[in-house]
Amino acid sequence: MSTQPTSKPPSGGIVPEIPRRAAVDNIAGTPVRKPTPRANVESKRLLVGRDISLAGEITACDVLVVEGTVEATLEQSQMLEVTDSGTFRGKVQIEEAVIAGLFEGTLTARDKLTVKSTGRIVGTVRFGQLEVELGGVIKGDTGPLDEPIKDVQAIGEPKATVAE
Repeated sequence: MSTQPTSKPPSGGIVPEIPRRAAVDNIAGTPVRKPTPRANVESKRLLVGRDISLAGEITACDVLVVEGTVEATLEQSQMLEVTDSGTFRGKVQIEEAVIAGLFEGTLTARDKLTVKSTGRIVGTVRFGQLEVELGGVIKGDTGPLDEPIKDVQAIGEPKATVAE
């Protein structure tokens, strides 16, 4: 029997082509191949659907979408979206929040807070930037992150003047 390879596939069948890593990948001095980073944060996305209730502390979640009811603490996350059917009660420190449903508690949006026309926030709110659509409601202690609320003058109070 011959041990030499044949150039033709046996009996006319299909021979699959198997990709092989080049030996160049392991040579010293060549750049190391890094895994491709994921293009989006959807990999750590949590969706709480309609008629679902969730309570507790949420960690390691980049995007939280609430269509049901959540009573929780959420910190070190990127995005919170409370849909028009959703309710969130608790404490949140986040980069960006979009509220179209009900939020009750303490909300800190370091970058941007958007309140949709169906959105309602009750509690303490701090934000980097604020966008409220016509019909959106914020009720409670509200102010930008860079300005403590106690330093904001109430409407109608006389302003202090400095004599020159």
